Amino acid sequence: QAVDVSPLRRVNQAIWLLCTGAREASFRNIKTIAECLADELINAAKGSSNSHAIKKKDELERVAKSNR
Repeated sequence: QAVDVSPLRRVNQAIWLLCTGAREASFRNIKTIAECLADELINAAKGSSNSHAIKKKDELERVAKSNR
């Protein structure tokens, strides 16, 4: 079960997680940030655990559930 947050915060957090994942993937890497962002978006759309955004979202929900 997802944590109850406002829709705007949910969108902002999703965009922030995607950008953070792309930035971390492109750091000290030959791939450009555009390529890393494309990979991050594709992995997130698939729901793949290779996506930084999906991993962090799952981690946040797990922590919130344990704190209930």
